[in-house]
Amino acid sequence: MVRSSKFSQEATLKRGESRENPTDLRSKLTNIYTIEMRDVRFAMSIRPRLRIVGVLILAAWIGLVALFGLLKPIKNGCTMTYMYPTYIPISVTDDTTPGRYGLYLYHEGWRKIDFKEHLKKLSGVPVLFIPGNAGSYKQVRSVAAESDRAFQGGPFERTFYQEASLLRGGGADTESVDYDLPSQYSNRLDWFAVDLEGEHSAMDGRILEEHTEYVVYAIHRILDQYKESHDTREREGAAASSKLPHDVILVGHSMGGFVARAAAVHPRLRKSAVQTILTLSSPHQSPPLALQPSLGHYFAQVNREWKKGYEVQTSPGGNYVSDPLLSGVVVVSISGGYNDYQVRSKLESLDGIVPSSHGFMISSTSMTNVWLSMEHQAILWCNQLVVQVSHTLLSMVDSKTNQPFSDTDKRLWVLTRMLQSALAQSFNGMTPMEVSHELPILASKGSTCFLDWRDDALDRDLYIQTSTVTILAMDGRRRWLDIDLLGSNGKNHFIFVTNLVPCSGVRLHLWPEKEKSNSNLPVCERVLEVTSKMVLIPAGPAPKQSEPGSQTEQAPPSAVLKLGPEDMRGFRFLTISVAPREAVSGKPPVAVSMAVGQFFNPGDGAVEVSSQSMLLSTYWAKEIFLKEDHPLAYNLSFSTSLGLLPATLSLKTTGCGIKTFGLPDGETGDLDKDKLCKLRCFPPVALAWDSASGLHVFANLYSETIVIDSSPALWSSQSSEKTTVMLLVDPHCSYTASVHVSAPAMSSRFVLLYGPQIVGFSFAVIMFALMRQANQWDNKLSVPPLLSAVEYNLEMPSPFLLLAVLPLISSLFYSFLMGQPIPPLTSFTVVSLICYLLANAFISVLTIVSKFPFQASALVHTTVKSRCQALERNYSLAFLHWFSILSSSFFCLKAIRILKLNTTILMTLIAVTLVSFVHPALGLFVLLASHALCCHNSMCCIMMASKRKESLDQKNEAERKTRHPSSREDPVSGDLSEKSFVETQADIFNHRHGLLILHLLAALMFVPSLAAWFQRIGTGQSFPWFADSALCVGVIFHGILNSRPESSILRSFPFFSGHQIRPHHIYLLAGYYCFFSGLELAPYKVFYAIASLGYISLTLKISQVNKNDLRFRTKSRIHRN
Repeated sequence: MVRSSKFSQEATLKRGESRENPTDLRSKLTNIYTIEMRDVRFAMSIRPRLRIVGVLILAAWIGLVALFGLLKPIKNGCTMTYMYPTYIPISVTDDTTPGRYGLYLYHEGWRKIDFKEHLKKLSGVPVLFIPGNAGSYKQVRSVAAESDRAFQGGPFERTFYQEASLLRGGGADTESVDYDLPSQYSNRLDWFAVDLEGEHSAMDGRILEEHTEYVVYAIHRILDQYKESHDTREREGAAASSKLPHDVILVGHSMGGFVARAAAVHPRLRKSAVQTILTLSSPHQSPPLALQPSLGHYFAQVNREWKKGYEVQTSPGGNYVSDPLLSGVVVVSISGGYNDYQVRSKLESLDGIVPSSHGFMISSTSMTNVWLSMEHQAILWCNQLVVQVSHTLLSMVDSKTNQPFSDTDKRLWVLTRMLQSALAQSFNGMTPMEVSHELPILASKGSTCFLDWRDDALDRDLYIQTSTVTILAMDGRRRWLDIDLLGSNGKNHFIFVTNLVPCSGVRLHLWPEKEKSNSNLPVCERVLEVTSKMVLIPAGPAPKQSEPGSQTEQAPPSAVLKLGPEDMRGFRFLTISVAPREAVSGKPPVAVSMAVGQFFNPGDGAVEVSSQSMLLSTYWAKEIFLKEDHPLAYNLSFSTSLGLLPATLSLKTTGCGIKTFGLPDGETGDLDKDKLCKLRCFPPVALAWDSASGLHVFANLYSETIVIDSSPALWSSQSSEKTTVMLLVDPHCSYTASVHVSAPAMSSRFVLLYGPQIVGFSFAVIMFALMRQANQWDNKLSVPPLLSAVEYNLEMPSPFLLLAVLPLISSLFYSFLMGQPIPPLTSFTVVSLICYLLANAFISVLTIVSKFPFQASALVHTTVKSRCQALERNYSLAFLHWFSILSSSFFCLKAIRILKLNTTILMTLIAVTLVSFVHPALGLFVLLASHALCCHNSMCCIMMASKRKESLDQKNEAERKTRHPSSREDPVSGDLSEKSFVETQADIFNHRHGLLILHLLAALMFVPSLAAWFQRIGTGQSFPWFADSALCVGVIFHGILNSRPESSILRSFPFFSGHQIRPHHIYLLAGYYCFFSGLELAPYKVFYAIASLGYISLTLKISQVNKNDLRFRTKSRIHRN
């Protein structure tokens, strides 16, 4: 309609051509054509604008919901630790060590002590605590105070060591380990801590290296202090209380854990000075903020040394030389689980660094006596965890030497026994997920309990005829279950949950026949006791009894046993023996006794929750009905990992079969159905397993958001897409299970997991936009604005498939060629594309926001300049006239003229000097200032030219009205093949604005390091890392040598195979490399691509100077005067 109306107007004008002046007619036709083309361009620009608006809406929704989820308070269930701390400074004897660091010895107690006398008595086991990023040496107080209490109070109760986490399996050679349960600890722990001045070691590789060097010195100083104390006691005639220590146990939090590993492979460390390392929420695979190249290099260097450290030393000919350098070092990494937002469990894994025979990673959610996920800082003071760690370290002390065991297998055996629960190994076979790395599983020394019951202690036997058995009282009876009868019809698995204490409260045996048999073999040789296979699970708070003898709610289960067909093969009967009340080890019985066992088929209790159902459950919850007599173990299989889509699982009891079991209606009284069911059904328990972070247990599950700290949909991901949650629910009751994906939890997990990937993709988006600009210039077209280039690259199918999908296919093909595990295709592709769209949104917002200051400053600049020019015409203002003359004479000075002619060289020298000798970020800021000044000048030129054109048009219009029409010049005449001044300045602005955004992101990558650098001002600075400086110098060369579109040095690239490589080809390859860096979660590698462009430009520049070929401009592209 627009086009037809315009042409009808044009026809009308043509019919009246004879009555109007030809010049006026041409002017009107030009205006009509301009309006028509503007309408067409507007219609054509609607679609790309909708694309960019859609991407911005997606990013805004994810960002706001993620912010809401991250700011939501976290309930971790930790108990606070209390202490009476005293910190004793250790004198420094080496002048070469940095004076800003310090070393302290912790003492627990409220009494004032003499530091020198206390150091003379130093004879315990040395343990060095290393704080993390911005951490304090005083953070040692919680674990040190609990270690002192644990030493004075003694080991755990004997029942703790009976838990059957000791299953036969891989890992260390546990069969040959000879270890007796300690009745008391033989020596205390002496906790030392290094004071690193709260420096930000997670932000700068140089700081991390200096911390490592000081920790090596601190280890030597601690060992020397023990020798000094021993010699002092000998001189004073005091008897030596213990053997001198030869190694120090290292305990590191956050980056301190990585520093501990770096110190263990430091070339100046004494041999065997570090044998045991325990890390708390420490990254091992890569830095949490992988922004600075030196951080990534240092992590890679240390990890390479660790991999070599476990290799047998051989000669060049392949002959054996010595054992591995780290053959005696044991490492345990403890992660905080899904509540640790700063360090994910994937980064804390030891896979590929430490073999399973020398260490393992365990999550706090699967630690015995802990079972909690906690924040990054809470892991230092959470009482449940620090108590377990304290007893673990004390259990490693050899009673013969009063120092840690020298045998590596024995130390690993103790660490595994004290930290690892058997629950993960017991139930791993019931889930379809595989374990990516084996935890060392311990072998049980015996299969029977320490407590023996007499046969007459059991009143009489009961014979169970149903597949489900329920025990509601400690009646002292033995229940017989016929395996062949009850385990038929595919129900060949048996599961048993109880709140009774294994051995002292309940015992289970497998019998080949009944007790009364004609066999002459004693009972102990015919019967196999399987009580030791029971494992403890975290139990919620037990119900309180309102009055003696009254009925209470069912107690939560605290132990579980699973027997498979291979465990029961060759046996006919299974007996469950419950102790009488007076036989519970002299302790008062629990208020409510509960035990439920069942023969079941794992396939009967399996429910599949598809990905579509999970996504739809964000708005409409998915309900699952569990009828009565359902399997006790119910498997919910989620097609998408709960690490990516956390689900809120709610269970509501709908029935409990009270009338079926004969409870008279009169006894119910006024109790409602829910209270009656709580008297009948035990609280549900959920078990979720993840190959990266281990087991997650959710006790008393009625409504809980189930999150596992997995890292799905990554290029390096080896875990399955599916997550299986096992529900332990009372088979006598019916439930309604509601599954609802939490949008805040989902968005926050997405940002935390894939934030580094989005950063790497952001550089790829800018490279692709620069590619688009370079391609337009090579085709003799105007350089498009950066936002328009980003919009064009989102167009389907051609640019988007080439720039986003092709790299994903290439990464999968590379994994296939290298024999690496291929990630889950669906989730990997979807998540990567979402990250790419978010990166486009981020660059779009950054482009729009960065353009406003240039427009505002140019508007102010042009307005002030025009006012000043108007004032200068008024000769009465002599001062302004004098000031303008003085300014002109100043700029005419020879030195100033030289600087004006060589501003590029001067700016380059300043930037390179700052990068090489001060800090890389400062040099990049100088480059940004150059880009900003050029953009400002171009914008000012555009605005001033526009104003002049407007004033000229107005003047011509006025002259047209006063002068004869025939004397008026043709407004559309001129050579249109050349660019106008405004168009040229717009090209310069768009090109320089793209470089500004690219180098602005590069500078922002060094801002955390710059903050750490400012913190150290005045404390002795060191030069930046050579790698950081070299890469940033390349970035500066890229910005300087390619500052203008017509003089870009990349356009002089030599021919290759008969074809010239154009700048858009180079930017395309650089964008692909940045894309792959994002997939690797290593955004710092983008500096390799940018620096390569800079050094290529420098090489081409030097080659052209040597050839005296300085013709960089394209004559046809110079604007008209």
